[in-house]
Amino acid sequence: MIKGSLKVKNTNDKNSAGATFAVNAGNVKLRASMTEAIIVNGPSFNGLALSLEKPGSFIIDYNVPKKDIRFQFMNSIKVAEKPINLNYIHFRNDNRTILDGTIVFDSANKVSVNHVVGSGNAKLKYTYLHAGVTTFEQSYDVAKETWDFAVSRKVYGDDVVKASYQSSKKLLGLDWTRTTKQNGSFKISASFVVGEQLKTPNICAESSWDFEM
Repeated sequence: MIKGSLKVKNTNDKNSAGATFAVNAGNVKLRASMTEAIIVNGPSFNGLALSLEKPGSFIIDYNVPKKDIRFQFMNSIKVAEKPINLNYIHFRNDNRTILDGTIVFDSANKVSVNHVVGSGNAKLKYTYLHAGVTTFEQSYDVAKETWDFAVSRKVYGDDVVKASYQSSKKLLGLDWTRTTKQNGSFKISASFVVGEQLKTPNICAESSWDFEM
C-alpha cells in the first residue's frame, strides 16, 4: 500500500506545492518527497528527496538536486527513570553534525538541547503543557543571547491557535491550524517585524491532504 500527502502553499509573492509518497517494506519505509515546486511560472523541482527510514531507529535522506546525503540516528535511554530522546544528524556535503536531546520529566514538562558540533553554540528549549490544551515554549540561543517565545492553545476541538516571537529577528507570528480526518489540514499564518514601519504582514495559507492507493 502506498500512502501519500499533498500540500499546497500560497503566500504574498508565490504559490508552491509539495507531495510525499511512502511505501512500507517490512520494518522500513521508502519515501519520496518533493517540496518547493513552484506552480506559477512553470514547475521547478527544487526539493526532490528520497528517504529510507526505520521508525525510531534511523533515517537516510538523499537530496537529488544537491546530491547530498543526510543521516539521522535516533535512540532513547532512561536516566533516573526519566526518558531521554537522542538524535544524531549529519549532512555529508556540509560536513555538519547536529546533536539533539530531549528529556521528558512528565507529561507536561520537557527540556530540549540542540548543538551543532564545532560551532560553540547551543539552543535550549523548555516546553510546558498546561491542562492538556495550552502549550508554552521558551528557547534560548546561547551564542546570540536571545530568547524566543511561543504559546499555543487548542480551541474548538480540532483547531490550534499559536502566537510566537523571535527576539533576534523581532518577528511576531500568528498561526491558526485546523486538522480533520476527513478534510486533511489547513493553516493560515501571518508574520511581521515589530518596530518597522507599518505595512502588510507576510501571509501564508497551507492546505494538505492524506491519501492511500
